Amino acid sequence: MNKIYKIKEGFVVRKIGDSYVVVAVGKRSKDFHGVITLNETGAFLFEKLIEGRTKEDLIKDLLAEYDVTEENANKDVDNFLNNLIKGDLIL
Repeated sequence: MNKIYKIKEGFVVRKIGDSYVVVAVGKRSKDFHGVITLNETGAFLFEKLIEGRTKEDLIKDLLAEYDVTEENANKDVDNFLNNLIKGDLIL
């Protein structure tokens, strides 16, 4: 079975100018004191992860939304998930 990744409760993405930022809200803001900046693609993936997605789902989402090869989509999703795991933002 494929693992479902989901953004932990208490993180939201906001658009500020041309950038997207992830901020902690509510109780989560007591433990997380930073801001994560995302590009448009990162914000797209982050929004998908709020509901929960498998890696394969995210790759399909990227392929449907952007003009990207499957190989690049796979690399981008791997990098994105790894960064979120390191930042302790996903379940």
